[in-house]
Amino acid sequence: MEAGHHKTKLVRDRRRRHTWHCKPSLWGLPFFQCLAFLDSTSLNVNHLLALSSKYMAVAAMSDDPIREWILSEGKATQITRISSIGGGCINRASRYDTDAGSFFVKTNRSIGPSMFEGEALGLGAMYETQTIRVPRPFKVGPLPTGGSYIIMEFIEFGASRADQSVLGRKLAEMHKARKSDKGFGFDVDNTIGSTPQINTWTSDWVKFYAEHRLGYQLKLALDQYGDSTIYQKGERLVKNLAPLFENVVIEPCLLHGDLWSGNITSDKNGEPVILDPACYYGHSEAEFGMSWCASFGGSFYDAYFEVMPEQPGFEKRRDVYLLYHYLNHYNLFGPGYRSSAMSIIDDYLRMLKV
Repeated sequence: MEAGHHKTKLVRDRRRRHTWHCKPSLWGLPFFQCLAFLDSTSLNVNHLLALSSKYMAVAAMSDDPIREWILSEGKATQITRISSIGGGCINRASRYDTDAGSFFVKTNRSIGPSMFEGEALGLGAMYETQTIRVPRPFKVGPLPTGGSYIIMEFIEFGASRADQSVLGRKLAEMHKARKSDKGFGFDVDNTIGSTPQINTWTSDWVKFYAEHRLGYQLKLALDQYGDSTIYQKGERLVKNLAPLFENVVIEPCLLHGDLWSGNITSDKNGEPVILDPACYYGHSEAEFGMSWCASFGGSFYDAYFEVMPEQPGFEKRRDVYLLYHYLNHYNLFGPGYRSSAMSIIDDYLRMLKV
């Protein structure tokens, strides 16, 4: 009897030990090892399987921060569909349909969150003006496998582009509504395409544009292509920009910064929508720097200048704002854009006689 009693007690002790070791490990791999001891524990099998399912769900959520945000802060309980909606040459874009509405998500598998953080700050600043419609940004973060994502409001687009006069008026209203008391620049550096865009706060617009816009792109062309000709001529222009801005009142307005046709659309009610910004505070005329790729017509400019009156010398300055974007395209996409940039530089050097 003593021997038998001792043996029984030992088995019970072992059962207690197995049970004790299993319970604290239910959320880690040791939990699965514990399944082998189910016949010698007091835990219910269904309870363990339920905990296992919960564990797997939590693990899946942490591996997918986009899904995690949508099902928590996004107020959704179910994602019903994920569909690819293309994207540009830099990012991938997807639509997430849920029982709480739809979300627009962009991902980049090679660039960290800083690019999307800059975009989110710009979208947020434009959204706060309550002038022209932009998608409201919700969340930016890193992807577990590298890269980053941004979640924002999904806007159902209309069948046609925005009305030119409405677009011009609302854009001018945004420029008028949001000014900076810090000078020209932005709170963070961001990107124009995938090119870094330096936004160090500067009190003088001509200095800012010369150094952080034209000067930066010219140096990039020199470093990337060894193009000393465009660099040297461009630097001569950069040092002599001041006469183009005589008698001009320049205020630091909130700019979209990359306003071309691919970033302009309309919602299902026909209201203009602008997307994918490269925001900073600058001279309002700099917003027209991508007009060669935006098809702005007379009705656009007429409506714009009704709200933001045209400044003296506007026509004379237009091309200096085109130059920044031609240089950026040269640096991003190759020599096909060099001749346009070079032509603008040569024309200004002759005009300014420098």
